[in-house]
Amino acid sequence: MDVLISRPLPSAVLDALETDFNVTVRAQTTPLAPDELRKALTDYDAVMPTLGDIFSAEVFADVPDPRCRLLANFGVGYNHLDVHAAQAAGVLVSNTPGAVTDATADIAMTLMLMSARRAGEGERLVRSGQWQGWHPTQMLGLHLTGKTVGIVGMGRIGQAIARRCHFGFGMQVKYFNRSAKALDFPADQIAVLPDLAAQVDVLVLAVPAGAATHHLVDHTVFKAMRSTAHLINIARGDVIDETALIKALESGQIAGAGLDVYEFEPKVPKALIAMENAVLLPHLGTSALEVRVSMGMMVVENLRAFKDGKPLPNPV
Repeated sequence: MDVLISRPLPSAVLDALETDFNVTVRAQTTPLAPDELRKALTDYDAVMPTLGDIFSAEVFADVPDPRCRLLANFGVGYNHLDVHAAQAAGVLVSNTPGAVTDATADIAMTLMLMSARRAGEGERLVRSGQWQGWHPTQMLGLHLTGKTVGIVGMGRIGQAIARRCHFGFGMQVKYFNRSAKALDFPADQIAVLPDLAAQVDVLVLAVPAGAATHHLVDHTVFKAMRSTAHLINIARGDVIDETALIKALESGQIAGAGLDVYEFEPKVPKALIAMENAVLLPHLGTSALEVRVSMGMMVVENLRAFKDGKPLPNPV
């Protein structure tokens, strides 16, 4: 079975793949180009796409009878794959849930602390050589312990973030979700997003990307937030109206933002880059070797099940 791996992977994952498949590893770290997307469907039995490899309805329309029968996605998010078009073409889709949960939650906490305590701004001050020493009113930030966090999307990752906030920082948890969740910690469900935004010190986005969540956080949400509140996004960039975010930060409508993802990634607006009250990370959510290996091994298991004619462990 011929398998295309769209980006380089850790050696442990490639070793496991090469024991069972004829593997072609694409050397580039950039997303598949339009012609590569179509060639992937015609030249391989299965493909491992990842973030930015946009297998859209148009791509499938150009390849109505693909040789490829499985897109084994590397990552839990799959908004770059048109699942309905894939299924209509007879192509299965799988992903890697679970493996990313704790690592992504850890990055959310990193951003919360960096934004609230002005850590990025402080590091830039030290590196600039302009720091003149400690004093009682230097770079006063927000103390997180005992504050209220709002989680937008209470799935695996949202719950992992909420647990860290509640058990680690004694924070009160409120959340916005389509349905109520049975949780092992106290939390209040808020039915309307702007109402949640108005009640919290930190608003954390942990929803999947898609038509229903595109620009979910817009000027109405920012208008509802406290001027001392911080916004954290570890979901997908287009969940936020980035233009509205920039205006909210520039005007002081909110105190700060911590972002690991961007609306037009990897392009980041110059206005955001220039802001001291924006913490900007280069999509580090799952960027730990053991996590990326775990994700890769889930891809391997989906591919092996497909090859053996068994149900996929992680179908989309």
